[in-house]
Order: sequence, then structure tokens, then C-alpha cells
Amino acid sequence: MNLTAARARPTFLLALRPNAKSWRPWLAPLAALLIWEACAHLPGVDPRFLPSLEAVAARAWEGFVHDDYLGHLLASLGRDLAGFSLGGLAGVATGLALGFSPLLARVVGPTLMTYRQISLFAWIPLVSMWFGGGEAGKIAFIAMAAFQPTLVNSWRGVAEIPKRYRELSDVLLLGRLGFVALIALPCALPQIFTGLHSALICSWAATVGAELLFNLAPGLGGQMNEGQQMFQMDKLLLCILLLGSVGVVFNLLARAAERRCLRWRTL
Repeated sequence: MNLTAARARPTFLLALRPNAKSWRPWLAPLAALLIWEACAHLPGVDPRFLPSLEAVAARAWEGFVHDDYLGHLLASLGRDLAGFSLGGLAGVATGLALGFSPLLARVVGPTLMTYRQISLFAWIPLVSMWFGGGEAGKIAFIAMAAFQPTLVNSWRGVAEIPKRYRELSDVLLLGRLGFVALIALPCALPQIFTGLHSALICSWAATVGAELLFNLAPGLGGQMNEGQQMFQMDKLLLCILLLGSVGVVFNLLARAAERRCLRWRTL
């Protein structure tokens, strides 16, 4: 028993030792914050233009404790998830339909490729006229941002299935539904998840854009507009940090979900 514990102790200690590679992605943001703090305390630097980290932290404390910053953050997240769900579902469904139907791809594909060449923000006047500048317009704009990457990657995931897999399906007499369920969708899943991952990031960026450009409403974009108009640089920088933090969390969650759902590929 003691011998087993003695052998297991080094392995346990190695597991507790921090991995250097896991810290590397955080070195650049940490260095940026240190440079920011150092520059904020340089002589002659106006704190109205470059507030220190302490001032931004004080603004965060005041905003989350006394003001409704949490409500603004949740409002932005709600819009983002609603638009991402609608656009992502429509993009995946359309991409799969194009991938499985060569005729539909020939008829609709060129139009969708032309749509991809139009800047997302060029649709804002049309979206605001169709849906208004309220919640419906914002969610529609976010859904358009999520639609493009899911469409392209889902379409590519099905279109790039090797021809030998289709021949194997014919040999096994799987039929159309069997080929789709047992071969096509599992092969296309990595590309579909790549599209959903990209759509998650694009929809979050579109959320901020919609809140900045449409009518003012609860959300981080509205707080950024207010910080700009009131010349509250600490508030503006705090919103930018919150946006970046949420984007990092989305990225980590998407990677974790992708690894979990596709772990069968490593078996």
C-alpha cells in the first residue's frame, strides 16, 4: 500500500504543476494590461483619455453594485443568443440542403455566393426598414451574421464527403436516409461545428454593432454610446473589456462543446 502511494505521489504532483503551454495564450493580454497601467501613470498623461486600471475597476464596482450593468450585459447576451440560434439553425439547414441537392446548389448557390460578397453592415438600412430599430431589427441583424458561416461550412462539410464513402453506402445498401444519418452527417459534423463556432463569434460582434447603430436600448452597446457622449473613458473601456471577456468565454465554451461532441473521432 505504501509502495503504491509512493509511486502515485509524483504523478499526482505533476498533475498539480501548472502547464506552461496553458498560460501562453494569456501572456499577451496580461502584457497589454501592464503596459496600459504603466502608461496611465506616466507624467503628463491625462486620466480623462487614459484612465488607470484602478479607475476602470472602480467604475465596474459602481456599475455592477449600484447601476444595472448586469442587466445591460444580460440584455446583450439575450439578443446574441436569440440571433445566433435563428441564424445558425437557418444556415445549417440551408447548407445541408445545398450539399445534399446538387440541383438546388446550382440554382440557389450563385445567389448565396453573391450575398456573401455584400458587407453585413450594408444591410442595416434595409433591416431597419423591414424590422424597425427595436429588438426585432437587432435580432434579425445578428441572425444574418450567424447565417453566413454556418451556411458555408455546412455546405462544404457535405460537399467534401469523399466519393468512396458514397460508393460504400451503395455497396451496403444503406439507402438515402441511411447514407445521410450514418455517413454524411458524421463526416460533416466537424465542418458544421466550425461554422457554428465562427457564427458564435460573428453574432457577438454583430450584437455590439446592432446596439451601437440601432436605437438606444439596454445593452453594452448602448452603454458605450453613453460613455462616448458623456466623455466617460473609464466606462467605455470597461464595456470593451466586458465584450472581450465574453468573447473569450464563448470561444472556450465552443471549443469544449466541439471536443465533447466529436470525441468519438479519437476512438
